[in-house]
Amino acid sequence: MMISNKIISLKNIDNYLEITTNAAKYRIVLLNDDIVRIRCTFDKEFKEEASYALVMTAWEDKMDELLKDERKKVVALSSKYEDLDSHILLTTKNLNISIYKEPFGIEITDKEGNVLHSDLKEKSYVKDALGRLYHYSCMDDEDYFYGFGEKAGYLNKKSRRMRMHNVDTIGYDSECTDPLYKHIPFYIKFNNRNNIASGIFYNNSYDSTFDMGCERSGYWNKYSYFCADGGELDTFFIYGPKIKDVVRNYTDLTGKTAMSTKYSLGYMGSTMYYTELDKNSDKAILQFLDKCKKEEIPCDGFFMSSGYTTGEDGKRYVFNWNYDRFENPAEFVSKVKEKGACLAPNVKPGMLISHPLYKEFDEAGAYIKDEKEEKSQIDRYWGGSASFVDFTNPKGRELWKNHLKESLVSLGITSIWNDNNEFEINDSEAVCCFEGMKKEISALRPIMPNLMAFMAKETIAEVYPNTRPYVINRAGFAGIQRYAQTWAGDNNTSWKSLKFNIPVILGLGLSGVANQGCDIGGFFGPAPEPELFVRWVQNGIFQPRFSIHSCNNDNTVTEPWMYPSYTKYIKDAIQLRYKLVPYLYSLLFEAATEGSPIMRPLIYEFPEDKKLLEESFDFMVGSSILVANVLEKGSKTRKIYLPRGVSWFEWNTKQVYEGGQTIEFEVTLYSIPMFFRSGAIIPISEALMNIHNDSIETLKLLIEPSQESNFELYEDDGVTNDYKKGDYLKTIISINKESGVKITFEKEGSYLTKVKEMFVDLICKEIAPIQVRLNDRKLSMFLDKKEWEASEDGWYYDMEQKTAKIKYNNINENYTLHVDSDVKDLISI
Repeated sequence: MMISNKIISLKNIDNYLEITTNAAKYRIVLLNDDIVRIRCTFDKEFKEEASYALVMTAWEDKMDELLKDERKKVVALSSKYEDLDSHILLTTKNLNISIYKEPFGIEITDKEGNVLHSDLKEKSYVKDALGRLYHYSCMDDEDYFYGFGEKAGYLNKKSRRMRMHNVDTIGYDSECTDPLYKHIPFYIKFNNRNNIASGIFYNNSYDSTFDMGCERSGYWNKYSYFCADGGELDTFFIYGPKIKDVVRNYTDLTGKTAMSTKYSLGYMGSTMYYTELDKNSDKAILQFLDKCKKEEIPCDGFFMSSGYTTGEDGKRYVFNWNYDRFENPAEFVSKVKEKGACLAPNVKPGMLISHPLYKEFDEAGAYIKDEKEEKSQIDRYWGGSASFVDFTNPKGRELWKNHLKESLVSLGITSIWNDNNEFEINDSEAVCCFEGMKKEISALRPIMPNLMAFMAKETIAEVYPNTRPYVINRAGFAGIQRYAQTWAGDNNTSWKSLKFNIPVILGLGLSGVANQGCDIGGFFGPAPEPELFVRWVQNGIFQPRFSIHSCNNDNTVTEPWMYPSYTKYIKDAIQLRYKLVPYLYSLLFEAATEGSPIMRPLIYEFPEDKKLLEESFDFMVGSSILVANVLEKGSKTRKIYLPRGVSWFEWNTKQVYEGGQTIEFEVTLYSIPMFFRSGAIIPISEALMNIHNDSIETLKLLIEPSQESNFELYEDDGVTNDYKKGDYLKTIISINKESGVKITFEKEGSYLTKVKEMFVDLICKEIAPIQVRLNDRKLSMFLDKKEWEASEDGWYYDMEQKTAKIKYNNINENYTLHVDSDVKDLISI
């Protein structure tokens, strides 16, 4: 065993500090004022920098050319230090980094002296006899831990031990199963005593374990640890001080969420059932889209399961089309588009040895090799023995792209669904090309799905340069958000899955992956009972990825109309989803620029409220909407804690509740408990039924003006890359309360909005307006609602909802809406 206990030498080299201890070497890089890199190796020398995960570096890296369109190189801060006898001190604008000489350890504090991270001295960095690497950190009783990628169970992971190892966990228990599909070694620590958040990212893709206080020893202070099976301890400390700051800084490092197509926010139909029919699967899918329209259920796409690739022997062969099921693929793709939907075909990276293309890939050296590098590694896969495409091999990437183009993308397909890409290769010593450097699969397993998604993005870009790709991935490593929307795999059909998939999604959102969701209705198991299905859809409409998908084991198929007497509930919920598309698309843009999650834990928005530290099931959509879905069978009421510090308004009635209390809310099967906060600005599209074909010409803004705030409404064409050239429209809507209520609209960008008519629902609980002005023009006030509806512009006051309803023709330049509410004295002369 090797333990770093004593500094032997220190040396400043360019913009990093190199430290040699009795057991290991370290390089300390102050990447910026908030991010500190601590790179540790127990080898004699550091290996060449070669990271697929990072998009911000301050050093030369082997992947710079491959990631040239994504990577940003910065200049690190000076690593000059002050020697204070027992320790040396490095500083940034926000941090003090103390490195103790003996026993060796690193402590990071803010400028007020709050300890943000402290190594467990005498066993801070360890390499055991099996070659495993450990990093031990001190724990505080008031520490709470969030993130860790895609993990089952409650949101706070304190006292948990979790394994990082992506695996195909079909039918998993969303409370207990570990690991799941994604491997993201990042977490956020939030200290309840000082309300400060910080994060740790380990840039290490070997299998690893986090122990967050599950282990306890009386000989040491309370501690957590990270243990990796190999590689280096490449640690990035990330400062907040708020949780949202940590997420932003982490996604500066590993990449923001891809700006996906607008239609990706629509309802995506899916089931394995249709593509497993003996014939005419194409007709079944087209009939599904027609049925959606007939039932007034909005739908913008179909995730097509892998049955379309089935060969004559009944096995699935990627890039193959089954012509009994799909007589004319190109014509089928065209018809799907005509119906206002995208088609996202399922693609898998494992190629069965009976695959017609197996030999071509084998002879090209495109597969991962066995440990002797003599032949392609063969392992278990769905359908039999298979080899896996090596996406760290330029030959494998090019061959994959060529066949992806020929079989799918050339038909007009610009949405790719990457599935079964966990790369479960049992021989950990199987060899990957690793850009010519050769490395064992155990070091690169979770990187493979990232690169697979990267290749889908690249392929679509090569064929359709100005078309925005829509890629969906099941597995992934840190940085997967740059390429793909993801989902939480093959969940079990149960009330427990409905409930515990929520913290799975929330934790992944805190780990940089904003665009994701789970299979609504449950993937694995019998058909969901009616009540469960309704409640699941009512929850699913708030997930960025919204797809009802199933592989029911009772010969049924989960469809929106599967229970006709309940279809009205499903329809209403999905139509509500479409009303929120302008809000959700603006949140997607926020994710793409700031890294913010779309579905957010309450603690993310209200870190001062101690009652939210353990809240796992109620959540925010953006900063304005709180959702408390009904998650228990047969519920008649739902207890909801409303965070303190703001007022809350029930979505439908506009009834106001003060924050900081628990209410018991009566529910029926129709109920979706939703509340918006004071200061909310929420754009709504009342009539949208298809994102592909419908333009939003009428936009409603729901505004609660008692608190100053702002919201960035984002618009573009939703499908091209023209937004990168400035063809977008950002409208910053701000509430100012200096004199009455002033709502300003400040616009940026060249995109010409399709919105022609604006409606503003302005909550006015205390007093009705006396006057509304658009810039300097006074709008007419109506006492009769029908007269107002017939007018071109004007306003009236809805007494029942205490809301001023304002309408006017949209203005394609900056403007201001003034709402005056002085009391009009009708008695005094």
